[in-house]
Amino acid sequence: MIRSAGEIAKMRRAGLVVAEMHEATRAAARPGVTTADLDRVAREVLERRGARSNFLGYHGFPAVICTSPNDVVVHGIPGGYRLEEGDLLSVDCGAVVEGYHADAAFTMGVGGVVSPLAERLMRTTEESLWAGIAQMRRGRRLHEIGRAVSEVAERAGFSVVRDYTGHGIGTRMHEDPDVPNFWPGRPGPTLKAGMALAVEPMLNAGGAETRQLDDGWTVVTADGSLSAHFEHTVVVTEDGPEVLTVP
Repeated sequence: MIRSAGEIAKMRRAGLVVAEMHEATRAAARPGVTTADLDRVAREVLERRGARSNFLGYHGFPAVICTSPNDVVVHGIPGGYRLEEGDLLSVDCGAVVEGYHADAAFTMGVGGVVSPLAERLMRTTEESLWAGIAQMRRGRRLHEIGRAVSEVAERAGFSVVRDYTGHGIGTRMHEDPDVPNFWPGRPGPTLKAGMALAVEPMLNAGGAETRQLDDGWTVVTADGSLSAHFEHTVVVTEDGPEVLTVP
């Protein structure tokens, strides 16, 4: 889908709500706080901004954010888990404004202190995100995003999760095309101005394999290793990529 300037403006407004949700949950994520507490903080932002969650009720998901600590890759359900000093925590969330979506994720260390491995994993995952975003220029090919992500990850000795990918985004949270974080085996479509994509690398400190827990949502690393996740909603413009989910 090619989005008009008016559509992108609405997505930009949704992106600002997501950025505020990130800021609020990051500030609230302290030792002793539960992941359900963080979900309440995010709900308050949505209500204050008059936006709707695109996570709540999605295929039955019960919250407005995903909270994924330590070996949880994605889709962790907020609940009674109480954060501890040194936890690695990923928060993923989205918002809808006038029917247009934005989606983004970040990973942080709880209490400001994490292991050197966790710190390096976080830093590399975010670096891989920006490397992928840098490829989002008119005339380039979709697969170049994943190639850039995987080069950063593998150079640092981390593995790229292959079971889950980024995606197109607009009037629905998940639209075509899929945006792999690796070379998918064939060239992707040519990027055009007006395309909006959610780029979201997930890197593991161990192997790339994952498994889903019995709750039907929570995805963990198969070997119990740490995982990190960063994501932004980005639109291709005539002048390069514009990130919509930053303050």
